[in-house]
Amino acid sequence: MTSRQYKISRRTFLAGSAAAALVGSRAAGRSNAIAPTDRLNVAVVGAGGRGADDLHELEPTGVRIAALCDCDHRRAAASLRRYPDAKVYTDWRRMFDAEKGIDAVLVATPDHNHAIVSIQAMNLGKHVYCEKPLAHSIFEARQMAQVAAQTRLATQMGTQGHAFEGTRRAVEVVRAGAIGQVRELHVWTNRPKGWWPQGINRPTESVQVPAGLDWDVWLGPAPYRPYNPAYVPFKWRGWWDFGTGAIGDMGVHNLDTAFWALELTQPTSVRVKDCSPALTDPSAKETLPAWSVLELHFPARADSPPVKMTWYDGGKLPPANLFHGEPVPDQDGGSLMIGSQGALLTRTWHGGQSDADMFVLLPREKFKDYPFPPPTLPRVKSHHHEWVSACRGEGQTLSSFGYASVLTESLLLGNLALRLGKDIEWDPTAMRATNAPEADRYIHPDFRTGWSL
Repeated sequence: MTSRQYKISRRTFLAGSAAAALVGSRAAGRSNAIAPTDRLNVAVVGAGGRGADDLHELEPTGVRIAALCDCDHRRAAASLRRYPDAKVYTDWRRMFDAEKGIDAVLVATPDHNHAIVSIQAMNLGKHVYCEKPLAHSIFEARQMAQVAAQTRLATQMGTQGHAFEGTRRAVEVVRAGAIGQVRELHVWTNRPKGWWPQGINRPTESVQVPAGLDWDVWLGPAPYRPYNPAYVPFKWRGWWDFGTGAIGDMGVHNLDTAFWALELTQPTSVRVKDCSPALTDPSAKETLPAWSVLELHFPARADSPPVKMTWYDGGKLPPANLFHGEPVPDQDGGSLMIGSQGALLTRTWHGGQSDADMFVLLPREKFKDYPFPPPTLPRVKSHHHEWVSACRGEGQTLSSFGYASVLTESLLLGNLALRLGKDIEWDPTAMRATNAPEADRYIHPDFRTGWSL
């Protein structure tokens, strides 16, 4: 670490007014909007891995890729070759110091670096697209939402399915009352099964940091530990210090349609129904369990009743008898909203892009002639187009940090219960687990010296 301290100013967040402030920020006037006649200069932090996919998605939007940053040049090699005119950096702090002409930043780092990069970018007046989940901790998610509201920049969390036709149509169908009042919700994914390891202990062998990887920058605000290939690339998702497990990887996708349609807020309680390995296993201190089943209780909203959501990961599935004879999707997972007049099934991690994966109203016979309501949500070319347009002052992003912070916080509460090994009673106004003061250090974690928010 250099002698220079790169710190982001801490702000006090009044959680009690969060919901109103965050929703209001979506309708506020856009700051630092780029004229439609000007080309948007975009920098990507985390240009390899998921960032490479984001770069492909950005190409049709007509932006200029001005700078690429990745602390692992091995991982980013293909992206660096694809955009030879982009300035290349290993450390995003150096990039922000040098590249004053950047208009917008796409953040595709591991979860634990999302907040520190995004907040710094917004404080510099840059519009930000951040990959999901929005943040690694609840405090970070709220800070990101507050800075976004204060700066009035165009922000977007990378839940591409939010822009799909099927997702927006499903939201309109639920809000039109097709399935009645929803009190029960099931959301599931097959991950991490076969994707990355969980339920394991920290490696103890000493391994030299490979050429092309800046381990200090990769760690960022996380507690220091020696390099090991057990963490990079992508295997970081299951480690508490770096990732958020299946909930962060797919829960944010799979819950999105229902969360949006039902206009849910933060849960009031979370219960650990089952998980493996047992929460008393020492490996639970380092990684999430190999699989889990959680129960989240969302409060009533206006004229809508409370909702009980059951979350399943690692290959666990909801009871088959809930699906009216429909096959239970067991690959990328899905969601099932059960209402007083019927049910809505998303058959993958989003509402659908085509007839092959479009959501289904159940029972099918009852809804075979159902007329879809007129569109009330805007349709866009893509999630990335929506963000780029908002950067130009044209329209709003519908998965802004205001919305995304509440969705992310709701799911991170599930991880909080898993990490503590106990049920959680949640006070969103105080941002505290009222029955578990020991949770404070995970809700608002300490950051490594020189990397504080």
